[in-house]
Amino acid sequence: MKTTVLIAAITAGLTLVAVDASADGRGGPREKPEFATLDADGNSAISLEELQNAGAARFAEMDTDGNGALSVEELAAARAAEMADRAAKMIARMDENGDGELQADEMKPRGRGDYAARMFGHMDADDDGKISQEEYDAAGEGRRGRGKSDGGRG
Repeated sequence: MKTTVLIAAITAGLTLVAVDASADGRGGPREKPEFATLDADGNSAISLEELQNAGAARFAEMDTDGNGALSVEELAAARAAEMADRAAKMIARMDENGDGELQADEMKPRGRGDYAARMFGHMDADDDGKISQEEYDAAGEGRRGRGKSDGGRG
């Protein structure tokens, strides 16, 4: 039984490391661990054992009650901590006036134009200057608001 729990914990930990190193499908890219963190022996290469150990350590860190399983509360707390870290980094990057908060004018898109106008243009399939219920629904089905027949390039 203990072996099964250990294997499940290591597998879950590896999954968490892999997820951390990949893109979060909805929230943008997640930060991957630093190479030096994963390269525990400092030999300029990451072995499978090092990756497994990192996954197990991440699992143990999230398993705050130490019962060998992650509850909804533990997963939610880990996610909340990640989001708080990302929010702090976002404020540090975008806070032009240095007050530690983001005002609306500091959050405007940089270098990509008016996001609302672009999205409106993508959804307004018949270019009549309005978005009908059908156009709105179509933007969320299959195309995910990525554009008209041009694959979202327009």
